[in-house]
Amino acid sequence: MNLVVQGPALASGDLEALALLVKPQARRQVAERAWHFLGATKNEGVAALCEARRIDHAWMPAGRRFADLRLLAMDMDSTLITIECIDELGELARKGTEIAAITAQAMRGEIEYRESLTRRVSALAGMKEDVLAQVYEERLKLTPGAEALLAACRKHGVQILLVSGGFTFFTERLKERLGLNHTISNVLEIKHGKLTGALVGDIVDADAKAAKFRAVAKELGASKDQTVAIGDGANDLKMMNEAGISVAFHAKPVVRAQATCALNRSGLDAVVNLFE
Repeated sequence: MNLVVQGPALASGDLEALALLVKPQARRQVAERAWHFLGATKNEGVAALCEARRIDHAWMPAGRRFADLRLLAMDMDSTLITIECIDELGELARKGTEIAAITAQAMRGEIEYRESLTRRVSALAGMKEDVLAQVYEERLKLTPGAEALLAACRKHGVQILLVSGGFTFFTERLKERLGLNHTISNVLEIKHGKLTGALVGDIVDADAKAAKFRAVAKELGASKDQTVAIGDGANDLKMMNEAGISVAFHAKPVVRAQATCALNRSGLDAVVNLFE
């Protein structure tokens, strides 16, 4: 196994301490603050040391190359972008506290996603559709490292799937802007220039995300080992379980516990550093 360590706080002293724990066959720098310990011996002390020193770490099978991937899927809100779009809409509708509380419960897996989404969208009834553009233009920002990750995907021919329990207004604009290959998200119902508080068509929930992932992987002829899924909330878990490598990105504890690895302090470009 290889131990991958990275993060803005990583220092030379940390590398020496880790080397004593895992006794690697070799050590290789892969980015400014990212290193691979090759042929490392697993040691329970690694997690505690990395947590104390605010370092991201991951145990990765040897020989996994980013260039061998065929599909990379990621969530949108709080993953590809820094905001939860529905929370921003709720704030502008003066229902921010109510909606954010429901979002947090859903992300932690405390309430069923369909129920949470229905309740949150209902709270937006009567909002002018112009507010969607306001959120996109004024509040939506890409997560640090996102452009570097997408550039690596384009360089190596890895197709990108953006999955979201959010809304097509945002996913389709990001698809065009960033050159994404596939998307799936929910459609807000709009009548007479206002949100009705309802959705059009089937709700994109955890099962729908996983089904879309499987469909695109099959279309590409990608084996499980050729796929990666990145998410942060409980409704990403079923999709993440379909992937060869699952990455919990600044995620809730329930997601970190089930993912292949967790990135708690690094940007999205750190996903590339996981691979040889």
